[in-house]
Amino acid sequence: MTKNLTLILTAAAALTGAPHVNAGTLSAGKWSAAGCGNKPETPVIDQSNVEAFNKSVAKINDWQRQAKTYYECLINEANKDNAIIADSANAAQAEYRATVEKIGKGANAAKKKLDSQ
Repeated sequence: MTKNLTLILTAAAALTGAPHVNAGTLSAGKWSAAGCGNKPETPVIDQSNVEAFNKSVAKINDWQRQAKTYYECLINEANKDNAIIADSANAAQAEYRATVEKIGKGANAAKKKLDSQ
């Protein structure tokens, strides 16, 4: 039954579109996004002269756009991973409850049969 349920859930995910194909990674208690590229390096303000300062301000503006894109991607990926984890845990709990219920029904039926003998 578990294999059939897994097959059904896999097929349903394929039909509805897989919710997320690039799951992040969890290592040593730290999660990192898999599909967002590298975090942009924070620029430094160059105070050596006006021209250098103006160039560094331009770099900061560019960095802000890149960082916004990166962090939005990171949050979206984290939210999708959280949803997948919660769905998986909920499915496992449902499977456990169904198994306990099935075992209980079987035990009750066996007890009833043995009591009637």
